[in-house]
Amino acid sequence: MPDLFTLIRNWWKPILLLLLLSLTAVGVIVFTKRPEYRSVATAVPASTYSSDKARIFNNNIEQLYTALGTPDDLDLVVGTGKLDTVYLAVTRKFNLQDHYKMEEKGDAAIYKAATLLKKNSSVTKSEYGELKVSVWDTDKNLAPQLANAVMKQLQTMHQHLQQAGNEASLQSLLAMKEKLIIERELTKMDEAKATISARLAEYDKLIGQYELIQSNPSLALIVVENARANDWPDRPKRVQWMLGTAVLALLFSLLLAAFLESRKKRNA
Repeated sequence: MPDLFTLIRNWWKPILLLLLLSLTAVGVIVFTKRPEYRSVATAVPASTYSSDKARIFNNNIEQLYTALGTPDDLDLVVGTGKLDTVYLAVTRKFNLQDHYKMEEKGDAAIYKAATLLKKNSSVTKSEYGELKVSVWDTDKNLAPQLANAVMKQLQTMHQHLQQAGNEASLQSLLAMKEKLIIERELTKMDEAKATISARLAEYDKLIGQYELIQSNPSLALIVVENARANDWPDRPKRVQWMLGTAVLALLFSLLLAAFLESRKKRNA
C-alpha cells in the first residue's frame, strides 16, 4: 500500500481533476437552486380541565377523563401534523397552487400544492416540551404566514377534539350519576346511602366543572411565539454541501489512486 505523499505526487492531476469536477457538479446544483427561508412557530399544550382534575378524584371517576391535550404529551399533535387536511386548508387559504406554479388545474393542483407544502413543513416536539411548526419557502415573507396558518389549523383541530372528549366525559358522568341515584333509592341501609350520597356529591362537583369548561372552551395549544420572517436562507446549506463534497471527493480519489497504484506495481 503506497503512502499518502507518494499517491499525491504520482496522481495529483487525476485527484485534482476529480475534485474539481465533483465541486463543479454539486456547485451548479446548490447555487442555481432558489434559496428557501425557514420560519418557526412555537406553542405549548394548555393544561386541560381533565388532566388537572384527574388527580383529585378516585380511580373510578378518573377513568372517565379524556387524555387529549395533556401538558406532557404532544405526540397526538405531532401525529395530526401529518394529516393532509391541515395542508389542504392552508393551501386553499393562500392559493398556493398559484404560488407553486402548478401545471395542473382545479383540485389536482390544490392537492399537489398541499403535498408540496407538507413536504416543506415540519411539526415536531422539542426536548423542552414545545410544539415547533417549521415551514420553508422561497418567499421569506410568506414562510411565516404559512407556519402560523399551519399552527392555527392544529390549534383549531385540537380544540375541537378536546371539546368532543370533554363532552363525552360529561355524558358519561351524567349517566353514572343517574345510576347512583337509582342505586341510592333502592338501598335500605343508611350507611350505604351515605356513601352513595358522598359519591354523588363528587359527581355533582365534577359535572359542574365540566359544564363550566364546556361553556367557556379554552385553547388546546397556546402559541408562545409566532413565526417571523428570516432574512437568511436556511437551505440549501451551500457551505456544508461544498465542504462535504470536497471531503468525499478527496477520499474517493485517494482510494481510487491507491487502487490504481497497487495495480500498476503488480503489473510492473
